[in-house]
Formats: sequence, structure tokens, C-alpha cells
Amino acid sequence: MTSEERSPAIGDVDRNAAVERVQAAYTGGYLTHDEMQQQLDQVLSARTRLDLEVAVAALPAVPLGSTSTINAASGRIVRRGSWRLPRYLKVVSMYGRVRLDLSQAQFEDGAVDIDLNVMHGGVKITLPRNAVVDFDGVHTEWKDSRYKPARNSTGNGPHVRLTGVIGFGRLKIRHARH
Repeated sequence: MTSEERSPAIGDVDRNAAVERVQAAYTGGYLTHDEMQQQLDQVLSARTRLDLEVAVAALPAVPLGSTSTINAASGRIVRRGSWRLPRYLKVVSMYGRVRLDLSQAQFEDGAVDIDLNVMHGGVKITLPRNAVVDFDGVHTEWKDSRYKPARNSTGNGPHVRLTGVIGFGRLKIRHARH
């Protein structure tokens, strides 16, 4: 193969996007831990765009809908009141509590996937009264999760799916009273 036929080289932006795609496939349950490690090794060793495309070819397509990330190295993350909730939300906190009140949030798609990556600090999520929640994809290292179901809920509200890891803290989920 001549240098003109070679695939273009990739930079950090391309490689980081591929790493995020592998991580999303893992948190979405599409890869086991060992498969994720293999995919990451392949992505991180890729030198050309073709190498990178081969490395992520078997992964699920990039999800449709908007994606946002809330990131804090230290300090609290708080969202409440009327705020726009994207289809996919990633929450990253190294040191600090996370408080997400979704009771008045404007759901983009009638559903939200929230990926939690919280190392030191608890997470408290308040759901709309009739929301349906799935938090089986959350792994807690230190304390168990607590969920307080809504009384007389119809379950016809938005769907909230939680995934990710909480290191030294607890996940508390409750529904709004009104």
C-alpha cells in the first residue's frame, strides 16, 4: 500500500469519541467488562481512521437524540425547577453530591437515559409522580440503592433509565409528591 492509499491518521478528538462510544456500549449492557477492555485496547492502539472504524464497527450505532454531560471535579451538582432534560444525560462527579430533581423537567423524548459516574458522594433523584424508573444498571460499590415508589402512580409518565457506577455513596430515588 502506498502512502496515498493509506487511511488518514487520527487525533485525540477521534480517539476520545471512539472511547466514549465503547464506554456507552458497556454502560448500555452491550459489552461485558472483558469485551470493553478489548475494545478500548483496540481503539487506543488505532493509528488510522480505518483502524478506528474497524475497532468500533461491531458497536451499536450512536444513539439518536441530544446528549449532555454535567461534570464536576468537586462540589455539588444540582439541577431543579424547570429545566430541559436531554434524551441522554451523563453525570460525572469525583467529589460531591448530585441532586437531580426531574419533577418539573421538560423531557425531550418522554424518556431519559442517565449515566452516573460518581466516585465520592451520594446521588438523590426526584422523579415525576407517574414516572417509571429502571435502576438495575447502576452498580454501587459501598452502599445499596434506596427507592421509594410513588403511591397510586399510574406509571404512564416518562421513563427514566439509570446506569453507571457510584463509588462511595448511596443512590436514593423517590417520586415527587404532587
